[in-house]
Amino acid sequence: MRSIFPSAAVTSRKYALVSSLRAQGFAVGSFETAQPGPNDLFLVVEGEGVAAPARTVVIGCEGRHVTPSRNGSPARISFATEDTAVGNGFARALIGGPDMPTAADPESLALLALAERVAAADITVLINGPTGTGKEVLARAIHNGSARKDKPFIAINCAALPESMLEALLFGHQKGAFTGASSGGDGFFRAANGGTILLDEIAEMPLQLQAKLLRVLQEREVVPLGASVPQPIDVRVIACANRDLHAEVAAGRFRADLYYRLAVFPLATKSLAERPQDIPALAATLILRHAGTRTSIPWPSHAAIEQLMQHDWPGNVRELENVIQRALLFCNGDTIEANHIVFDRPVSMTFQRTAVVTPITPVAAEPETPPGTLGNIVQMSEFAAIRETLKACNGSRIETAKRLGISERTLRYRLAKAREQGDDIGNVHNWAASA
Repeated sequence: MRSIFPSAAVTSRKYALVSSLRAQGFAVGSFETAQPGPNDLFLVVEGEGVAAPARTVVIGCEGRHVTPSRNGSPARISFATEDTAVGNGFARALIGGPDMPTAADPESLALLALAERVAAADITVLINGPTGTGKEVLARAIHNGSARKDKPFIAINCAALPESMLEALLFGHQKGAFTGASSGGDGFFRAANGGTILLDEIAEMPLQLQAKLLRVLQEREVVPLGASVPQPIDVRVIACANRDLHAEVAAGRFRADLYYRLAVFPLATKSLAERPQDIPALAATLILRHAGTRTSIPWPSHAAIEQLMQHDWPGNVRELENVIQRALLFCNGDTIEANHIVFDRPVSMTFQRTAVVTPITPVAAEPETPPGTLGNIVQMSEFAAIRETLKACNGSRIETAKRLGISERTLRYRLAKAREQGDDIGNVHNWAASA
């Protein structure tokens, strides 16, 4: 990660910002003890000299505005003390880029610090956490902080790949290995050689393929489909799961030996509702990411941030990204107001933060069906049918797939799709709550 060199005036006036950047992993340099490198960044206040405009952020203390660096000009940001939560988020995104992990909550900062240490050790990592909580972002941060950062990073969603082709796609195949294989293929593992491969939604991988993955991890070699000679590989594996793999092992849906091979160093991401201090910082990062070519980046008002803080975020960061994109669409000026915040679904009656004094308007126990396209309506009906059939089959996915006339693979994909949208229809606890 690049170092930042704040001027003495920045350190004095924006000490909280400098401390926040240091906590997120930035190395803070001093002109008295070190010389800036060719990629390092400078933080100065208005009126100070700018030696390298494209690598400089000019920071002010009056008003609130943010302007990214364009055409070699310095980036600019200004905010008062009462706007620190959002202002620090904007500053971090300007300095580190909108795709760098964002954290402000103490537990999130601790997780990033731990991930930084894990990155230095070339070991297998298992990241567990709800859908949409930034597991892939964390995996990329581990890759970018490792000695493999200049090699490929390949992310694979195990639930999205066709089951019949999964082995060939992962491990490669030879010409003629199966019908239609007119040429050979390296597969994702060999394509990631020297780098990192991310196996997302690892719990959706079929048991038969789990055994082959276990051998790959043990022997550090793959056998392409149709081949008899193993091919050595040098790949770091990071696996992600949005379900409790201990429970999957107990239920016989995941191999215990593979679990222990993957969980050399387990990390866990939390739902967005459990780390509320991240919300203003994430909102700022997402605004900057999706603002496009706007000359003036909209700044969220205090009322807008309060409304975001009240929400229970069943869809986690992905849902927040949707909300921010809508707000940018509705906002024509330089401020995102509370009426620009439109959620996917009403705030849950059971969710309320003690710090929020504005009462939450009660809603019906069954959320209203949001207006949408025919595809949305069909998808909701499909999820409802799967939920009812799972209930009738006492949670048996094999029997449910048979009754619905679909493959178990298709069922797993539909369940994963529902979880992405904040509706865990395969969770037996949710059935009990809705009964």
